[in-house]
Amino acid sequence: MKKIYCLLGLLVLVGTTQLYAQAHKTTSKSTVAGLSSSIAAGKKVYTLHCLSCHMADGGGVANMNPPLIGTTYVLGDKNKMIQIVLKGFNEGVEINGDTYTNPMPAQATLTDQEVANVLTYVRNSFGNKASAVKAADVKKIRASLK
Repeated sequence: MKKIYCLLGLLVLVGTTQLYAQAHKTTSKSTVAGLSSSIAAGKKVYTLHCLSCHMADGGGVANMNPPLIGTTYVLGDKNKMIQIVLKGFNEGVEINGDTYTNPMPAQATLTDQEVANVLTYVRNSFGNKASAVKAADVKKIRASLK
């Protein structure tokens, strides 16, 4: 009888492990698909609203519009990036020894999802690798700005 219980326990353990592995694999695939989808949608928003100042390669315009490549603004606190997009930015900033003074207009007309997508695109393009921005993150920051 002990052998049957042991065998049954082993079968349950193996089955549970396989179910967990399958669920984890599905979650990982859906996360990657979600990130890819957000980046693709963000590229469209970037092309319409950001490209003219920050350029197709994210390099910006010398002494006017800052680059989006490897900067602490892009790779750092995503809440600050959300605020910049929603409120605009009108401060001089030094990046890599160059000073940028051209004001960035607020993009508050973008939806929460559009802001999340474009920031996810920027944070994962031009050689950048940073966490995704979610629409819920944008919604929370937008509410705090009112």
